[in-house]
Amino acid sequence: MKGPRARWRELKYTLGVFTQFMRGFRELHFIGPCITVFGSARFSEDHPYYQLARETSRRLATQGYAIMTGGGPGIMEAANRGAKEGGGLSIGCNIVLPHEQHQNPYLDRSVNIDYFFVRKELLRKYSFAFVIMPGGFGTLDEFFETVTLIQTHKTERFPIVVLDTAFHQGIMDHIDTMAKEKTISQEDMELILFTDSVELAVEHINKYAITRLHLKLKKIPKPLWVLGENSAKRA
Repeated sequence: MKGPRARWRELKYTLGVFTQFMRGFRELHFIGPCITVFGSARFSEDHPYYQLARETSRRLATQGYAIMTGGGPGIMEAANRGAKEGGGLSIGCNIVLPHEQHQNPYLDRSVNIDYFFVRKELLRKYSFAFVIMPGGFGTLDEFFETVTLIQTHKTERFPIVVLDTAFHQGIMDHIDTMAKEKTISQEDMELILFTDSVELAVEHINKYAITRLHLKLKKIPKPLWVLGENSAKRA
């Protein structure tokens, strides 16, 4: 954060944010039912977490979901790769970071974003469910902000699955503590499924996103050629 600046600089910043949102809206509006996978960029291809994200996304893609990630390496690459292997649409919403993050090679469609908060909103806006894989501060930020928005009814009550209970044991314990101290309600506890099972994760998402929220799974809107819009296609 840079604090107050000259008015024209603030206007320029605001217009830049608006432009970023419009770019994202145009790129992602036609992707259809989508699941966002959050996780660390730091896991290599041979890591068990990479393979878990890959298999989970592959299974979800076979159900007809598009898979969206932050578009980078690690868990994001694994999820996009699994989407391709499952015949699903693979989407990346990449953050522009000098010398740090590059797009993975498994994307059918992608958009580059300069602002983290714009990227997070785009990752949430077009998704009917969220999968949380092992990660760092960024993953936890995305996880808890999404839970908070659902808890406060600022977004729909979409399912959230957290995979690998051993990695997330401390978070599970802390959530239990919050429930015991009544800083969250029992209803809030039901927002999240912690599991090690890919099958249970897919079943949970299908239960809520298809059975309970079937009216929200609308037909993909048609692009308007007069606005220069294109439908999302697999590469």
